[in-house]
Amino acid sequence: MGAKRTTIRLSDERQLLLDQASAIVASGPDDDPPTSDVIDAALTHLIESKENIEDARGDLDPTSIQRFNTSVLGLRYRTKIQSEWR
Repeated sequence: MGAKRTTIRLSDERQLLLDQASAIVASGPDDDPPTSDVIDAALTHLIESKENIEDARGDLDPTSIQRFNTSVLGLRYRTKIQSEWR
């Protein structure tokens, strides 16, 4: 099976996000990691963050867990009230 290839169109906003992520992944100020490494790190971080938050649900109260929510990853706690009367 061949490798999947895709071209990512970089809007100004996406390029800014990629530059910011590259700075986080870089091992120093002179390091310029490949885009594929930056994307791999971001995907790994997203998956691990979700797993960590899910794991913490049994140990922490909902308010503490929600402090770690982001615009990309967040958990909600809902209370459902259902009347038994018709």
